[in-house]
Amino acid sequence: MRHIRLPAPILRLVAPGMRLWWKIRKPATFGVKALLLHPDGSGRFLVVRHSYSDPSRWGLPGGGYKPAGESPEQAISREVAEELALVLPAEAFTALETVATTLEGKRDTLTILRAVAPDEQVSLSPELAEARWIDDVRQLGSAPVSRWLIAAVSHPG
Repeated sequence: MRHIRLPAPILRLVAPGMRLWWKIRKPATFGVKALLLHPDGSGRFLVVRHSYSDPSRWGLPGGGYKPAGESPEQAISREVAEELALVLPAEAFTALETVATTLEGKRDTLTILRAVAPDEQVSLSPELAEARWIDDVRQLGSAPVSRWLIAAVSHPG
């Protein structure tokens, strides 16, 4: 399945319109987020800031998918490759949690998955403004943090 990747300035322009459309239409969508653990076993994990929507908020890499075309594991494998240039097979991911949310005005089913990154070096797509390996969300200071990031790092598994 091929996904169109737009440059960050265009993403910033269309994001408010998309959120308004979601509030009106209330579509059912499916998304995935990845908690990527550092390959050295230190307990560090990767956090990212997206270049659109709320670029000050730290969160997890991920994106949307269509369940008729791919599983959450296949989708997150694709998203991690597209956003970070890290190649992990779908089998490398373990689902931590699946939640239903209406936070953005749509009916979204979100699956949070975990895997060990094959390398600490990442190459950011235009969707991402920054990525950092950290071992505690407090290292992000007073910057806003995604609730899904908090959920992933707090998960007992």
